[in-house]
Amino acid sequence: MSRQVVRSSKFRHVFGQPAKADQCYEDVRVSQTTWDSGFCAVNPKFMALICEASGGGAFLVLPLGKTGRVDKNVPLVCGHTAPVLDIAWCPHNDNVIASGSEDCTVMVWEIPDGGLVLPLREPVITLEGHTKRVGIVAWHPTAQNVLLSAGCDNVILVWDVGTGAAVLTLGPDVHPDTIYSVDWSRDGALICTSCRDKRVRVIEPRKGTVVAEKDRPHEGTRPVHAVFVSEGKILTTGFSRMSERQVALWDTKHLEEPLSLQELDTSSGVLLPFFDPDTNIVYLCGKGDSSIRYFEITSEAPFLHYLSMFSSKESQRGMGYMPKRGLEVNKCEIARFYKLHERKCEPIAMTVPRKSDLFQEDLYPPTAGPDPALTAEEWLGGRDAGPLLISLKDGYVPPKSRELRVNRGLDSARRRATPEPSGTPSSDTVSRLEEDVRNLSAIVQKLQERLDRLEETVQAK
Repeated sequence: MSRQVVRSSKFRHVFGQPAKADQCYEDVRVSQTTWDSGFCAVNPKFMALICEASGGGAFLVLPLGKTGRVDKNVPLVCGHTAPVLDIAWCPHNDNVIASGSEDCTVMVWEIPDGGLVLPLREPVITLEGHTKRVGIVAWHPTAQNVLLSAGCDNVILVWDVGTGAAVLTLGPDVHPDTIYSVDWSRDGALICTSCRDKRVRVIEPRKGTVVAEKDRPHEGTRPVHAVFVSEGKILTTGFSRMSERQVALWDTKHLEEPLSLQELDTSSGVLLPFFDPDTNIVYLCGKGDSSIRYFEITSEAPFLHYLSMFSSKESQRGMGYMPKRGLEVNKCEIARFYKLHERKCEPIAMTVPRKSDLFQEDLYPPTAGPDPALTAEEWLGGRDAGPLLISLKDGYVPPKSRELRVNRGLDSARRRATPEPSGTPSSDTVSRLEEDVRNLSAIVQKLQERLDRLEETVQAK
């Protein structure tokens, strides 16, 4: 009689722990827009989520510690004229966030330390180049001020945010149909895309060439999402011909057959993958699901190992994923998600059970820090570099706030007022406010004159 050997892994017993009620963000109106993005973005300073807004598109930004019931009059970031579809924090500046919208623009915003006091309507810069709605925004992982956007015009644009110029364009000749997902490789040399034409592509964006391509990684017709994982592999989520949800692992050098293909269930929600390169764990979160599945990726067959599943009662409308430097290492927390309910955002901590309170070096190898490894010019010139790593042994200490410097010489036709990092309004904003005050004073004076005349008429009668 043969005994089955259980695979040894330090992550076998990882469990999810939802935050207590006072640590959640209550009474937030999550966007009702139908779109397959996470609708939430978090970093060690702020939590941002796309919310319902009348007369345009808006998203909410709150300091991470400002939990509890959110005031219904809380100031929003509300410069878009149509619903916001995707948001992403800059990995090299925790005060800078990018947003893509149905109004065909990408806007980059600077959030003052401590959060917003007044509604923020003026972005640092507006990036205009798409002809249809922009559904994906993604910052370059190692190069400063490099931002990618993908629109429903089947075009991918790579922007130098410092100048406001679109420096690279991947047109409809590369993607003939709607782009479902885009992901940068760890060093930012390649991007991986999935498209409605049922193909997954690995692209060198600076040359505009397709390095590798896989037709129909999943047989179903529903959207496929693809992300880079360790050692040049790609993980995809999709559907079988019988509408069963699947997850597959591929070697980019040999895309004929998957290294691993697993069927999960028959739910209809698209699975959003989140990969942690430090632990080689991938988390799958489905919109409309009430669970988070997680798998470990190894270098030996069968390569993709199911670990466990976190389940709760309420389904999720979206999901945010905290960078490793924002976690509590003294509690052995290896991941934290921000689950969007209909009227609530709930943090969920993924923890490895350990008895010791000491720093666990095997759980926290050096991780990507907040400093860029390259300038935009160096990356565009052909250089590549992995992220600059930091140790979390003594906890993460955020650097001082950095101002996002934008050269408006190339962008004078659509000049925008720049919010000062301290929250002080710009001179253009002040002059507009002064003009509004003068106009209001004139209106009040006219109303007073009318009241005086009415009083005289009444007295005369």
